[in-house]
Parts: sequence; structure tokens; C-alpha cells
Amino acid sequence: MTANTDADPGNVPTAFAELGLLPELLRAITEQGYSEPTPIQRQAIPPVLARRDIMGSAQTGTGKTASFALPILQLLAPHANASPSPARHPVRALILTPTRELAVQVEASFRAYGRHVPLRTAVVYGGVDMDPQIRAFHGGIEVVVATPGRLLDHVRNKTANLSRVEILVLDEADRMLDMGFLPDIKRILAQIPKQRQNLLFSATFSDDIRRLADELLNRPILIAVAPRNTAAETVTHQAYSVSGDDKRRALAHLVTSRDLRQVLVFTRTRLGANRLARGLERDGINATAIHSNRTQAEREKALADFKNGEVRVLVATDVASRGIDIEELPIVVNYELPYSPEDYVHRIGRTGRAGSSGEAISLVEPEEHKLLADIERLLKRSIPRETLALGAEREHRDTRRPRPEAHPRAEHRRGTSTAREPRHPKPSTVAADGFDFSKPYEPALAQSATEARERGNPQSVRARRSITKAVLLGGHGSK
Repeated sequence: MTANTDADPGNVPTAFAELGLLPELLRAITEQGYSEPTPIQRQAIPPVLARRDIMGSAQTGTGKTASFALPILQLLAPHANASPSPARHPVRALILTPTRELAVQVEASFRAYGRHVPLRTAVVYGGVDMDPQIRAFHGGIEVVVATPGRLLDHVRNKTANLSRVEILVLDEADRMLDMGFLPDIKRILAQIPKQRQNLLFSATFSDDIRRLADELLNRPILIAVAPRNTAAETVTHQAYSVSGDDKRRALAHLVTSRDLRQVLVFTRTRLGANRLARGLERDGINATAIHSNRTQAEREKALADFKNGEVRVLVATDVASRGIDIEELPIVVNYELPYSPEDYVHRIGRTGRAGSSGEAISLVEPEEHKLLADIERLLKRSIPRETLALGAEREHRDTRRPRPEAHPRAEHRRGTSTAREPRHPKPSTVAADGFDFSKPYEPALAQSATEARERGNPQSVRARRSITKAVLLGGHGSK
């Protein structure tokens, strides 16, 4: 990659109408309630319209999706048609994202911005039935937003034809590399034409991303609307020192004492997310977890419940956080600090979006002080630290054993009568003939018992002798 020039912030349009967009797109933008483009949109849209490769860096929540969705829709508008023939609707734009949530969000933006342009869009991701996606490919799609793994499934099954792709977008490219998608990305690159426009967008640019850009991009325009790996200035940061055993109690205290209604909490692992959500539920706080082990339906429901206020706390892992887009989310809590300082930037990027204020709180145990120092070095600022006062009472565990006086037998031991169900007598183990089934078997006793029965019934003796004689003569009842 040989970067051409950075976009000049002082010589860019200040209104959507000045970007040269189609009236149909301007109408859709107005219907979405947007009036002025964000910095990344002002600097990215013109070069994308000029068919230039882009390497764009912007903070999460700054309108990065529209900066490539709007110009792509305009570039493909001449191909728009109402023909029912799938051949008239080949895949012309391919957008790759690291997570299902982000794929859904990006495709929804394409549909919203392109509502007055007859182009077909579809979202493709794993964890759901492939049949609806296959039908969409067979019917014809111009814009496909996909996660790499599921897209390759369609390629292998020959349900997706990528031979007509004109524009490739790698969104959240740093996260795709972190998740190990580089081999899948290279397999997809082998399926699309070499002559194409490439757009690479990310909230941060690591050295690995720059190496990928060297292989992928052709004389790109380098756009960075914020310093590398920085957080939004509208977000306030606070760290509370707590012990590991007190973390959940500290979180519950923050939620209840401040009457917080929409809190996004991050943990490092899926197991930790599940445990924390269950613990908060036991504390009387509506909470749910969202992570990669949950089905797509479960993840969508959890996010919907959180957005509409049915759930106060949404516990998420870093992988699931991409694509969580909530307007004016007030607070993000780092229940566990991430090992990578860049992930801290991604996490708190869920709040303070589009100029609104936000709050980032971290619960830091002694073992995490080094991680906090790494974050401060990346942000080039210190984060205020306080000790959270939780009171003297300790947490009561649901698994504690009942106190002796609470046990049902305690009242009886103290002399208080308690109602008992009547006991049924045990069945006797002695048969009517005197044989005791509870004692070990003894042949001599068994024989004497048999003789005793026969003495009381002479006919049984004669019958037994008759049977014995018949057997010796060759069969019972023979004539």
C-alpha cells in the first residue's frame, strides 16, 4: 500500500447536499433525521464516489457506516432495476463484518439509506437456517453484508456467486483479525475480481491491519478523523478499586443507588457473563447476557429487551459488543478490564456516540492495576480512582444451609409437637406356612417346612408321589 494523501479537513463539504449525493439518498437521509454529515462522512464520501480505495479510521459511533453505505448506493444506482430475473441482480458490493450483530446493523443502514433506490440487499451470518439466505442469493442481490464464515459456506455450496463484485468493504477490520478471520478473508478474496474498489474501515489501526492494507489497497486515501486509538471526549472515565469478591455487590450497588436503567457491562468470558447475569437476577436486578454461545434469536431478544427497558443490565463479551448500537446509552461498566487496551476503546465507544455524553466506569481489583495503567498510557490521560464504600453487611448466599432453629426437626427437639403423617405397618416377612423370608435360606429348614405342610395335607403327598412315579416311567399322564 502506498498512501496517497490524507483528506484535507479544511476543504470538505459541510452539508449532505454539498456531497453530490442523489436526491433519492438525500431524501432518505432527511427521513432518518440527519442534517449534517459527521467528519468521517465529509472526508470519506467524496473519494469513495471517485472510486478511490479508502483506509478510514474513526471512533466508534461517528457515522462510519454511512460514510461507505451512501456512496456505494450511489455508485450502484445505475444498475438498479425492477427485473425479476436474478441475472439482472448479481452481487456487486460485498461488506464483511466480524459479528452477526454488526452485520445486521450495517445491512439495516443500507436498507434505510437506499429505501428510494431499487437495489436489493441481504444479510448473511451463521447460527441461523441457511434456506432463507439461499433463496435470497437465488433471487438476486446487489449488496451483501456478511460474516466471513457463513459466506464461505455459501461459496462452497455454490449458492453464492461473487464473480461480479465491484466494491469490497472490510468493516471493523481490526476485530476480524483479532478473531482469526484472516484465512477466511483471503479465501474470499480469491473468489472476487482483482479489479475492484477496496474500502477498509476500523476504529483502530494496529500494525497487523496496516500489513493487510499493504496487500489489499491500491494507493488509498488515508483518513483519520481522530487520533489513533482514542476515546470520545464526551465520555467521562472513573475507576473504583474493589476486591474480586465484592465486584458483583459493587455493581449492584451502583445500579440501585443511582437508579440506573440502561447499563452495558463487559466481562472477558462467556461463562463470566452468564454467572454475572444470574447473580444480578438473584440481587433483584433484571439482567441478561449476550455472547457468541447464544443463538441469534436469543441475542436479538436480549438486545431488544435491553433497548426497550425490560432489562436494566446487559452483560456482554467483547466479541458480542460489535454491532450493539443504542442511541444515547448513558453508561458502560468494565466489570473486568480487557487484556488489550484497544478493547477498552471499543467498549466505551458504545456510549458517548454522535456527540452525546457518556460515562465509563471500571471496577478494578488489585490484579488489574497494570491493565488500567496500560489503558491510561493508550489514552494519554489518567483515570480518576476511588474506593467504593459498600457498607459493613456482607452478601448472603442463596446456597447457605438452614439455621438449626429453622429446620423442621428443630421444633420437635425443643419439645414442640409437630403433626406427622401416620405410618403404615410394614408387611410381614413370615408366610402363612411359617417360612420366614427375612432369614437366610437353609435347605434343612426348607425340607422340614415342606414335610410339615404335607403332614397337614395327606392328599398333597399322594399327588407328589404320583408325579414322581410318572416322570420315572417316561412321562406324566402316559397310558
